[in-house]
Amino acid sequence: MTEQLDHVALEVSGVSKAFPGVLALDNVSMTLRTGEIHALVGENGAGKSTLIKIITGLYQPDPGEMKMFGKPVKFSSTRAAIQAGIGVVPQERNLIPRFTVGENILLEKMPVQAGAFVDYRQINKEAQKWLDVMRLAISPGEMVADLSAAQMQLVETAKALALDSRVLLLDEPTASITTHEVTFLFSVLRDLRDQGVAILFVTHKLEEVMELCDCVTVLRDGRNVASGEKIAGLTRDQLITWMIGRPQEITELPPKQLSSEEPALELRNLSAESGTRDASFKLHRGEVLGLYGLVGAGRTELAHALIGAARITGGELLVDGKPARPKDVSTAMNKYKIGYVSENRKTEGLILSHSILFNVSITIWKRIARLFGWVRSAEERSVVLDNVSKLDVRTPSLEQRVMNLSGGNQQKVSIAKWLAAKADILIFDEPTIGIDIKTKYALHDLIWDLAAQGKAVLLISSDMPEMIRLADRVLVMKANRIIDELPNSHDYDQMSQRIMQDLA
Repeated sequence: MTEQLDHVALEVSGVSKAFPGVLALDNVSMTLRTGEIHALVGENGAGKSTLIKIITGLYQPDPGEMKMFGKPVKFSSTRAAIQAGIGVVPQERNLIPRFTVGENILLEKMPVQAGAFVDYRQINKEAQKWLDVMRLAISPGEMVADLSAAQMQLVETAKALALDSRVLLLDEPTASITTHEVTFLFSVLRDLRDQGVAILFVTHKLEEVMELCDCVTVLRDGRNVASGEKIAGLTRDQLITWMIGRPQEITELPPKQLSSEEPALELRNLSAESGTRDASFKLHRGEVLGLYGLVGAGRTELAHALIGAARITGGELLVDGKPARPKDVSTAMNKYKIGYVSENRKTEGLILSHSILFNVSITIWKRIARLFGWVRSAEERSVVLDNVSKLDVRTPSLEQRVMNLSGGNQQKVSIAKWLAAKADILIFDEPTIGIDIKTKYALHDLIWDLAAQGKAVLLISSDMPEMIRLADRVLVMKANRIIDELPNSHDYDQMSQRIMQDLA
């Protein structure tokens, strides 16, 4: 459906939302117009996700009202919002793993035959159209459980587009996709904007705001700092000042010493059942080695082989010069001191319903267990508190449930778990997904400091500026193979051009 341009599609007026002990939103207003890409930015905890949940019917506002195309609306559920023409690409993936890609994309308008039977041929035909739009080289019949995190993110976008939504909300849609996919996604969003769709774009990546969006609303501590300000004429520094209340100073990373001794980790023509083929590289202590590639390149699959989550089928893996064959994650941690900070921290890295104490201490129980497996509570708390303090995890107590922490603090808990385990080799897989800019640079400093302290760090990231800022060398991966190794000049234009030439 094509809408006329520059009409008010969605208006939020004076919305507040309180939870026990927390005022998440305080008199927030925002106007979203047709033919416009409107950015919503703010730090973790600023209220962005709460506002989206109110717009989509997951939460009800306390005071405040909403209008769509001039008419008051109040959604009792997410389904009611969808039926009114609001499509959502959520930050937390909302796909059904045991359903096919096609079934997920057409879930809200499943085609049927004879009024009762699901028409799978039509599902695949319709879904393929949207996969082609997203240029996703996967089959509509493929199971979602078999997709990478980046592929799932793109399927979420295809699912929202398939609803022909008049208002489209995207919550961190580029968090786990690479520069190549971002470029294409932006072209799709611009086409939708030109067709009259009203788009709300939530992101922590201010470069994307400046490149893509027409205007911006900024939240800080649940309140409007700016509402509907035109991007033209704004600077990145002004946006940062609005977000955090002061200018952001990005310090230069200090020099660090790379070990010239035997590699902490070495791969020699390693292949694995996860798809990795003939991978070779050396990782030294004190080094941040980057691993970059497009969606489906096999970066996470390679990491899974290193931690025993995928069986090695050929070649050699050496840790401190000695052959290693981790049979599972526990062996990788306890025997080889390899820790893995997952890109899916909410599903793989952490148990959200449990406390910080429980999540961090999981990795040390075996080490500190006494007779009959008994663990001294005081010793457990001491180790956990030491590592949580080192990482400056903001929490009232170690008993705090991880689900109640901000995204940045959740990531710190995930890292603390591996530091407590005394991991010498740390694999960071998309470490700053969904993290605000201030916390992002704090995590950069942390990763750099860990390397400076003698840890060997393998950094997997789809964030090109992050890769170029942190990595000492960059491995370029394509189709499950490492195709190039580049010394990092830390010159963004030069490095990004060289990497994308490799991937062309």
